[in-house]
Amino acid sequence: MYAGVFPASNRSRQTPGTTAPSYLARPRQISLFSPDAEIYRQGDRSGLVYRVEFGAVRVYRLHAGGRRQVVSFHLAGETFGLEADRTRRFFAEAMVHSGLTVVGNASAETTSEDLLALALRQMISAQEHLLVLGRQSALEKLAAFLLDIAERQGDLDPIDLPMTRIDIGDYLGLTIETVSRSFSKFRDEGILRLHGARTVELLKPDRLRLLCQ
Repeated sequence: MYAGVFPASNRSRQTPGTTAPSYLARPRQISLFSPDAEIYRQGDRSGLVYRVEFGAVRVYRLHAGGRRQVVSFHLAGETFGLEADRTRRFFAEAMVHSGLTVVGNASAETTSEDLLALALRQMISAQEHLLVLGRQSALEKLAAFLLDIAERQGDLDPIDLPMTRIDIGDYLGLTIETVSRSFSKFRDEGILRLHGARTVELLKPDRLRLLCQ
């Protein structure tokens, strides 16, 4: 649910030595969304690009029979919403209490260089997701996923998982039971420690990296 609009800081996360995209340099407003609130849905008019100021977003598609496939997660500092078609092909929802900045109409308010950079990032992310889905075992998939989230959060320890086990399963192509068993196996082998359902301490990240090689 939309909860309000507040001014956003002009500061944005960026890699040292790089220049922030021009659309992030302008004063922006933060729109608040509660958990599971819809940001946009399949069939809506596309064109708006969003940035996660805090919280997290899942992007997914519904297949025939109602099966859900999560195609991406977006964390604080990340941008999403760029699509090639005039109408949305995916749904986007907040996973937790989240604040988003609406960049505006991509075709009118961002430069071609900004759009190209965002499109390339999305393409790389999609390719990496395919590589994860192509892994043979559930443990390999979960290991790759945890390492990716840790890297995107700046290798914080412990890491925060704003998504549920169902979300993770729908992203990795696994059942919730398989996801839960994989977490338990990593815990029992001393590879990670669970602090509640959504906080994970990676005790032996090198073991996870070995699984991914």
